[in-house]
This record gives sequence, C-alpha cells and structure tokens, in this order.
Amino acid sequence: MSAPLLEATGLRKVYGRREVVCGVSLEVRAGEVVGLLGPNGAGKTTTFRMVMGMVEPTGGSVRLCGEEVTRLPVHLRARAGLGYLAQEPSIFQRLTVEENLLAILEFIEPDRAARRARIEESLERYGLAKLRAQPSSRLSGGERRRLEVARALLGRPKVMLLDEPFSGVDPIAVG
Repeated sequence: MSAPLLEATGLRKVYGRREVVCGVSLEVRAGEVVGLLGPNGAGKTTTFRMVMGMVEPTGGSVRLCGEEVTRLPVHLRARAGLGYLAQEPSIFQRLTVEENLLAILEFIEPDRAARRARIEESLERYGLAKLRAQPSSRLSGGERRRLEVARALLGRPKVMLLDEPFSGVDPIAVG
C-alpha cells in the first residue's frame, strides 16, 4: 500500500468553550476519493479549513506527501500540492472569466507563454471558452462553479479538497 498523500491526525478546533472538531483523523492515498459526511454544523468545513491552513487547529497535525505542514500558510500548502474548492463563491466578480484564471496563474506559473497555454486549456476543458471575456458577475450559478473548479485545478494539485462541490450547480448538469 502506498504512503498517504494527505494525512490529518487528531485535528481539534475549539472556539471559546465549544469544541467544533474533536479528534478527526484521515488519510488520502493516490487515486482515492474520501468523503466527509455529517449534518450541517458537524465541522466538515472547519476540518477542510484546518487541513488547508485557513484555520489554525487547536490540536493535531497535517502532513502532505510525508512533510509536516500544520504550521505552513495556505499559499505554501498550495505550492506543495494541496488544492481547495470552497463552498462559498470565490471568484473575483469584477474580473472577466479569463482574468480570473490569470489572477491565479500569476502566482503559480512564472512563464508567460506557459500561463497562456494553461488558460486556453482550462477555458476549453471546462466549457468556458465562449465566456472568456464575460464579466464573472454575469455568470450563471453553474458557470460560476465551473470557473471556480477551473481555478482550483490550475495549480495541478496532488490532493484536492472539495467542500460542497455541487453547490449552486443545476442537478441536470451534475447527472
């Protein structure tokens, strides 16, 4: 069995006197799909945010590809191969579809020609080519979510965390 790409051990989060995450541990290996199931308020999003580095855990640890990343900031975890698609809308409303992709790639890809090629690839792959010049504020819920997915995958993450991935998407488009 291969070593885990992502390993979270004993994650805890306490706000004041309220423990919202109590000792969550999980492992994700290459090719696996692992889900967090639970009712609203069970701590799924908080767990994702601790793994991603957006929320500091009260206890526990996170390892990515065998390396300790518990105290690393979000951008360094992203560079190390951790991707995140948030439940909440995350696109830049005032930018076009293409500009939204470029805004992310400028942090990831230093080569201008490579950025251009990856933008074209993403626009085609996610059915956004015809919308490239469209202001993001004018996208439908499903189009907006496709753009968010495209942005999240631009960094070619080794592990992708999806928080409510079909939120705002037409059920017919999902099926």
